[in-house]
Amino acid sequence: MYDVYAVREDFPVLKEVVYLDSTATTQTPIPAVEAMVEYFYKYAGNHGRGAHRLARETTNRYEDARETVASFLNTEPSKTIFMKNTTEGINLIANSYPWEAGDHIVTTLLEHHSNLLPWLRLQKKGVSVTIVNPDSRGRIDNSLIENAFTEKTKLIAITQVSNVFGSVQDVKSITKIAHRNGIKVLIDGAQSAGHMPVNLKDLGCDFFATAGHKGLLGPQGTGVLYIKEPETLESASLGGGTVSAVSGLTYVLEPSPACFEAGTPNIPGVIGLGKAVEYVEKIGVPEIEKHEMELSREAAKRLSELEHVEVYGPEERVGIVPFNVIGLHAHDVALILDQTRKICIRSGHHCAIPITRFLKVDSTVRASFALYNTREEVDILVNAVEGLKALVS
Repeated sequence: MYDVYAVREDFPVLKEVVYLDSTATTQTPIPAVEAMVEYFYKYAGNHGRGAHRLARETTNRYEDARETVASFLNTEPSKTIFMKNTTEGINLIANSYPWEAGDHIVTTLLEHHSNLLPWLRLQKKGVSVTIVNPDSRGRIDNSLIENAFTEKTKLIAITQVSNVFGSVQDVKSITKIAHRNGIKVLIDGAQSAGHMPVNLKDLGCDFFATAGHKGLLGPQGTGVLYIKEPETLESASLGGGTVSAVSGLTYVLEPSPACFEAGTPNIPGVIGLGKAVEYVEKIGVPEIEKHEMELSREAAKRLSELEHVEVYGPEERVGIVPFNVIGLHAHDVALILDQTRKICIRSGHHCAIPITRFLKVDSTVRASFALYNTREEVDILVNAVEGLKALVS
């Protein structure tokens, strides 16, 4: 295993707080921040739009980052498209796929709003949607997915890791089932990439969207979209950099990924993302996964032993522990932990109202762990929550 205390030196804010909100956004390591600063100070230019030395250096560094991310996910750079977040990637597919009235989509109640609302909006175009429920621990039965298929089903949209439960779905098996029925698969990997090994060639999915600012440790405003067959889609967003020729009333698109990246991109962010992914690779994703699972398993076990606390989710989870203190609102718990122990923790419905309602609550407190968290921080969390008993007894 890696030295977590050495890793923490690359995240200065961890000296000030107990940061347990990495599902919302991870902290960004010093090497990635320095790469972004270097861009602004030494070679800032536009990407793909100039022959001068700064533009060439910018373009080279940007495309180097693409190759790094593509290799990390085990796919080709031409199929690796930079977005501003997971949400934009999912919306690109929803808005660019050639839907027809009568088409059908299968998704689940586990989904973050970003992997639910774009599909629900398609109902206005005559596309129907079926939502499959999980069990009480946040796991999807694959047979329920298959039973939801119709002759018109075109897509399954499913999260790999629930941002509410931390539960892991068997997306590889789901993809095989879908492909046997001629159905495409989109995986929301916002909570999986960087937290667990993701091999896109092995998964076999048609689309995969993830964020740069979560498990990949990159800056906000960065994301990645994988399209298995980019030539079958035309992006709903066109503009500068997406075309090779325009003549009269016609145009010719550039090949992927350029045709999907309209306008000036988040150049420093992407360069920082590339360095962040290199940082994750150096530590090793399997080691990160093991570390985060051990912390979340311990936190869930110890919190569940407190009589005034209810913990949700499966025993095996990826770095996410949702819970409630009986008698206190989740927002009050989060505020008290912040003010008394400098614990940064999420509260609310986590942009997933349907699954929160499924739990018969209006919100939960969510502790989420990353590669830089420690057992001592688990102790601090559990002791702080234990101390809240005095407020509810």
